[in-house]
Amino acid sequence: MKLKKLLTLLLVILMLSSFGLFGCSSQTGSNELSSANAATTSTMADPPTISTVVAEAKPSVVSINVEITTYDYFNQPVKEEGAGSGWVIKSNGYIVTNNHVVANSDNVTVTLSDGHIYQAESVSTDPFTDLAVVKIGASSLTVLPVGDSSQLLVGDGVVAIGNALGQGISATAGIVSATDVSLDASPGQTLLGLIQTDAAINPGNSGGPLVNMDGEVIGITNMKIAQVGVEGMGYAISINEALPVINTLIEQGSISRPWMGIGVTTVNEMVASIYGLAVNEGVLITSVVTGSPAVKAGLNQGDIITKINDTDIMTTSDLAELLYKSKVGQKINITYWRGDTKETTELTLTEMPSTQ
Repeated sequence: MKLKKLLTLLLVILMLSSFGLFGCSSQTGSNELSSANAATTSTMADPPTISTVVAEAKPSVVSINVEITTYDYFNQPVKEEGAGSGWVIKSNGYIVTNNHVVANSDNVTVTLSDGHIYQAESVSTDPFTDLAVVKIGASSLTVLPVGDSSQLLVGDGVVAIGNALGQGISATAGIVSATDVSLDASPGQTLLGLIQTDAAINPGNSGGPLVNMDGEVIGITNMKIAQVGVEGMGYAISINEALPVINTLIEQGSISRPWMGIGVTTVNEMVASIYGLAVNEGVLITSVVTGSPAVKAGLNQGDIITKINDTDIMTTSDLAELLYKSKVGQKINITYWRGDTKETTELTLTEMPSTQ
């Protein structure tokens, strides 16, 4: 009987040992678990750091320097220099930048990250979207990958890389502050689908890439609001808006854009009150280009456009979107106010003059 109880006790001890509750079996199980956890941890990629993003993107970012001829008080030609940024979109020498970086320039040079300097072979521009493509005689360039700006969320991390202040390639970091922003870049020019960021943007950054934390271009740095008391409001053209234009410039060398020849600003209740306008919605014509379609249609500075065809025009963004969808040679019917009188006219859109 005692022998039977002894054998039963030994059997229980052996069973417990096999489950790792005694002796070396417990240590072996712990080691296996630790090894498994280590293996799992090693397969998880570390999140990218800003320095990693910059290191990977920087070889594709270039400095752009231009010479422009202006005229002094005595109408004598004077050479002025300017600087901007760009990035490599094709390995055979195609560089993306802003139109305002290279517009009206006599000479354009591109400095690669390795210090090599190239003269521009051609410059293709689209003033409407403020985009340009510069072709240089280089090959096997490092291409910067393109992302999807439609996936951006407010708060996503971004890095702006460019030739800030003409001092060479540098980087600033921030977040996406807003998406799908419309902004008046100049009289008569409204940019659509912009990305707002608090990453520091300075003169010379224009045309450089705004990249996400995967090192992909999601925007093209374009402008900033520089006013007293305003901080951290820089803007980039979203890559999804820009790509069709860039591809057309590469393939065809130019884009035909419809043009009215006016500068405009949005009318609101405050503007209407200050200037005593008859309406408090629409776009106020602030300037008219001599010989433009607007002049031929009888439009004057001070007129307020409220409708084109069957589309209400309440803001400059409304006008920009309508023109974006229109074609050169198309006739449009314009409803406008001149003083207290509501009038209509027909305007034939012509091709936007080149600035290059």
